[in-house]
Amino acid sequence: MSETPPSDEDTTSSDETPRTFPCESCGADLEFSIGVQRLKCPFCGFEKELSIDDEAEVREQDLNAILESLATRKQTDAPKVSSKELHCGACGGIVLFSSSLISTSCPYCDCPIQSEDAVNSSDRLPPDAVLPFAVDKAAANKNLGAWVSSRWFAPSEFKSRGVNGKFNGLYLPHWTFDSMTFSRYTGERGTYYYTQDSAGNRTRQTRWTPVTGSFQRFFDDLLVCAAKDTKRTLMEALEPWPLEKLTPFNPECLAGYVAMTYETDLREGFSVGKSRMHDLLSAQARRRIGGDTQRLHHLETRYDALTFKHVLLPVWMLAYRYNNKSYQVVVNACSGEVQGERPYSWVKIAFAGLVSLFGLATLAYLSQ
Repeated sequence: MSETPPSDEDTTSSDETPRTFPCESCGADLEFSIGVQRLKCPFCGFEKELSIDDEAEVREQDLNAILESLATRKQTDAPKVSSKELHCGACGGIVLFSSSLISTSCPYCDCPIQSEDAVNSSDRLPPDAVLPFAVDKAAANKNLGAWVSSRWFAPSEFKSRGVNGKFNGLYLPHWTFDSMTFSRYTGERGTYYYTQDSAGNRTRQTRWTPVTGSFQRFFDDLLVCAAKDTKRTLMEALEPWPLEKLTPFNPECLAGYVAMTYETDLREGFSVGKSRMHDLLSAQARRRIGGDTQRLHHLETRYDALTFKHVLLPVWMLAYRYNNKSYQVVVNACSGEVQGERPYSWVKIAFAGLVSLFGLATLAYLSQ
């Protein structure tokens, strides 16, 4: 979002009317209200139920079929511009929508607007479902304060001053993947035993036994954040999400919030998801091998019944600076869970290390 489009980016001016939701009482712009879970006017208090089709449902999509369709589409479609300009319907200001932004606020009058074209673009997969905000900004701020106070090795100044910045309500894109897997593995089970030499010194040894096996596992709604950089790591830390509360995508839920479309496409997203599945299957194979320790030599997995969804999940995101360095904090807007980056006090860490060493030395002395 910018007043002047960057010169090094392909942009286009558009006559498209940005999507807004005018109040039927006073004409102001309705916003999604967390407290009442419906559209509400911030000025006159008028409320309106979300327009959800009674027959709408959250449906899984065939992964392989959509990937094939997308590959064919890329070969025939003309190149798409990476950003576009929209005129705000409230004040006439020009808002720049990047290729990953589908909902924001006008920088001049703060009117919530959406790019209808971004949501329905022929070269983008539209959202299938959305998880509406359930934790409001006040509760998110309270949880943030508790999170800051609980950071043991944070600088004292940071803990006393807290985090200053503006919370932004943000919908981040995710892929969910379902798959029935069948895995075969080979490895070795290690069992510990001890030997003792003539001086009475005991040495731990490991007896290895070959093991093979197979198992099935169904993955249901394995999440992959479709945003890049640090957002993916932070979003994984916010799991789990109440995905059973997903509702069919409705642009009205986005009113008043920033919403992003995916930066990690479906094929790349599944590659990330498949890697996460492999890690979980490897851990399960080790548990099946059993024993005191394990060697997993080979794991071969077949992935069947592959389906996916494109969903938008709500977070409160805050970026702040401390000692000229930037940090990000996110709050799960369904559970209130807080995850984020924070500064460390190396003085406190060093002191804790010294205390630990002193404690070990004291124990060693007393045991003599």
